[in-house]
Amino acid sequence: MTDTFIAPAGLKGVVVADTRIGDVRGDEGRFHYRGLDAIALAESAAFEDVWHLVLCGSLPDPAASAAFRARVGAARAAVPADVLDLVVRTARNAAAAGHADPLEVLRVGLSRLAIGETPLLDANEDERLDRALTLAAQVPTLLAAASRAGRGLEPIAPDPAADHVADYLRMTTGAASAADARALASYLIATVDHGSNASTFAARVVASTGAGVASCVLAAVGAFLGPLHGGAPSRALAAILEIEPGRERDWVRERIARGERIMGFGHAVYRTRDPRSEMLRRIVARIDDPLVPRAIGLERAIEAALAAEKPGRDLHANVEYYAGVLMRLIGLDPAMFTATFAVARVVGWSAHVLEQAAAGKIIRPATRYVGPDPATPR
Repeated sequence: MTDTFIAPAGLKGVVVADTRIGDVRGDEGRFHYRGLDAIALAESAAFEDVWHLVLCGSLPDPAASAAFRARVGAARAAVPADVLDLVVRTARNAAAAGHADPLEVLRVGLSRLAIGETPLLDANEDERLDRALTLAAQVPTLLAAASRAGRGLEPIAPDPAADHVADYLRMTTGAASAADARALASYLIATVDHGSNASTFAARVVASTGAGVASCVLAAVGAFLGPLHGGAPSRALAAILEIEPGRERDWVRERIARGERIMGFGHAVYRTRDPRSEMLRRIVARIDDPLVPRAIGLERAIEAALAAEKPGRDLHANVEYYAGVLMRLIGLDPAMFTATFAVARVVGWSAHVLEQAAAGKIIRPATRYVGPDPATPR
């Protein structure tokens, strides 16, 4: 029998790759992108500048920022007509069948974009970068078109001169005030990357095989659709709208008794408060809407109930809790919550894809067989 290391369940704490993109300091309650505090960036930087930081390695100077913004805008508006038409038709058919998740429809568009794609193994560094940037820029266009088509509306054409986040919001909802676009940009910057989460790891595994960028992103989207990963914001908002005031403790107790997770609370990495949730609370607190005091009061009540029901666990609101509140307040439909999260995370996925491709090593872990002993050959 070979001397094999047996990893803990879920690979918890196991280092699977070296990265220069960012790091999560869960015990400290903070995280960074290439050494720069992610929350500070989310509160002050432009989305495209953080994209440049994550993908290219540094914050751009004004000239590089303008050039990168123009490059992103041109790519966002250059979705092939046949791919856009396929996404629109698929979204309409899916909606007619009762399935209206734009992120599921996105997989169809990505599959079409993957046809004939140059594998990472056969592309040079510039070709890889161009493909990663182009694909990440086109994801919002496809998601917005899928959302509108699923609601019986015509897609809105991209504006290559507009800010990336503002254009995504306009293409999805039909309008984008400066305040709403800035609030959404802060959320998206804070969710561009977050360590070796399930979708990022999935993207790196596929990238390690030398496959094309679209195939890598497809794998990430598949993982992201899981409700234990990217699919939590709409469920967290549903809980906020569902719980009757004064019944928070009973609501928590009932779900714990049924073995259910309390969506929007707790995190696999943070052992203190989620800094993204803290930032989003500050943002929504500036918005005059009855949902805001309700969400803030409910957060405190649920945390108190969790402390009583699960002593010693120190469970706090995570990014999904206030993400759902923010996206509802700026006019996004709950069906677009996880899709909007993906608008940010595709930037991180693509950066990790390039980093893994440059490493040139296939990811091939082992499994431990725990079934019945094999029959002895006669």
